[in-house]
Amino acid sequence: VQLQASGGGSVQPGGSLRLSCVASGFSLGDYAVAWFRQAPGKEREAVSCIDTSDETPYYYYTDSVKGRFTLSRDNAKNSVYLQMNNLKPEDTAVYDCNTVPVEQGLWGQGTLVTVSS
Repeated sequence: VQLQASGGGSVQPGGSLRLSCVASGFSLGDYAVAWFRQAPGKEREAVSCIDTSDETPYYYYTDSVKGRFTLSRDNAKNSVYLQMNNLKPEDTAVYDCNTVPVEQGLWGQGTLVTVSS
């Protein structure tokens, strides 16, 4: 049972990246899923969340990424994605995904996103 985050990289300000979170050993579609990030010297923060347990899907975005990040899921691929556009230097962090509520055992190494000119 694990989650694997990938897709990070180095981009210039204004660039885009698409992060992937793939589950193995369980059905990710049965859970609400969130993307988190931790910048150097800062605490981990929740960036975005998707909950499709009700008829109307619920999406959460922290204020700093609204209008720039889009979360989606593909249950057939047991995956959740985070499309990040118009990236800013302050988006630099290690990004990781987890279920909601968080399962401590599902934290991975995450994927590093670096935004720099």
